[in-house]
Amino acid sequence: MDLQEYFKLIFSDYTLRTITIGTAILGAICGMLGSFAVLRKQSLLGDAISHASLPGIAIAFLITGTKDTYILLLGALISGLIGAFWIRGIVKNTHLKTDTALGLILSVFFGFGMLLLTFIQKQPNANQSGLDKFLFGQAATLLINDVWFMAIVTGVCLIILFLFWKEFKILLFDADYAKTLGFNIKAIDMLITTFIVLAIVLGLQTVGVVLMSAMLLAPAAAARQWTNKLSIMVILAAIFGAFSGVIGTGISASQSNLSTGPVIVLVAAIFVVFSFIFSPSRGLLFRQIRLLKNRRDLKLHKTLSFMFDIVKTHEDKSHPHAVKILNNFQGYTRNTLKKLEERDYINVNGKMWSMTEKGFQFAGNLYNQNLKNE
Repeated sequence: MDLQEYFKLIFSDYTLRTITIGTAILGAICGMLGSFAVLRKQSLLGDAISHASLPGIAIAFLITGTKDTYILLLGALISGLIGAFWIRGIVKNTHLKTDTALGLILSVFFGFGMLLLTFIQKQPNANQSGLDKFLFGQAATLLINDVWFMAIVTGVCLIILFLFWKEFKILLFDADYAKTLGFNIKAIDMLITTFIVLAIVLGLQTVGVVLMSAMLLAPAAAARQWTNKLSIMVILAAIFGAFSGVIGTGISASQSNLSTGPVIVLVAAIFVVFSFIFSPSRGLLFRQIRLLKNRRDLKLHKTLSFMFDIVKTHEDKSHPHAVKILNNFQGYTRNTLKKLEERDYINVNGKMWSMTEKGFQFAGNLYNQNLKNE
């Protein structure tokens, strides 16, 4: 099955439609909430929380003896929240930095989770298999009830974002100022963290513990390259995340033996690479173009200033001078002379050049600026 056939089957095949809608919703909510993690410089928080949720899944199974998705995700949510707030507590009450606390919680919780999974798999009952799907995800297990649950959670997140947009925004960019205005910084921070944990838990079934942090951060990192405005960044991140889910699911379904979660993450990574290269404001391509343009303009300005030093000694500004005089100037080239003539700064007649009034005024401004800088 190729991609074209896949997109046709979305409207007729129940399973494909369910998985596609589910991954699109997951990508959108991860993109939205991931924007706040990126802007708060907590990129590793998603990785730590996703790994910290693994013991909760195992403990929920040990207590209930069932593999009901909602019960397992509830355990993951509790474990993830414990990990998140332990990170906060370690940073606040010790001299350890945030990255140390993140690494510590990640390794300890994940190691404990793997230990519990190993213990469960050695149990004699036949119901213990299948929990390892949460490590790398298994989108094929998504049901319509799971999609509706994701949609409801996404709707709640949108409502909370709308109601507390001002508080979230001021906390991101100036927490001290928000505190002076009387906002409860701790409560707002806990609210953001809780929703980030919730988004991560939702994606465990589809993308898995190991790759979930990339799903949270990649759409936000891509969106950050295109704008400086928070609202636009959140919208773009949601769009990038949703398209990553749809395209990744399509590629996975059209090719045999390809896991959906890793493919979705790779598609999101392509969005990041594309944004890093081609975004107009921060992209490497346009940055290089601007750099070359600035170098060219600097060469032109230096040559024009050199000409100005020659012209200003004459009463007649339009007095012609020999081109060979410019040979003594290191930055002079024939192409530079041509560019200056195209901008109507000078006139070239054979082997002679003269400065126009426009060129004289512009060069005078450059000359004065140079004097001020000195």
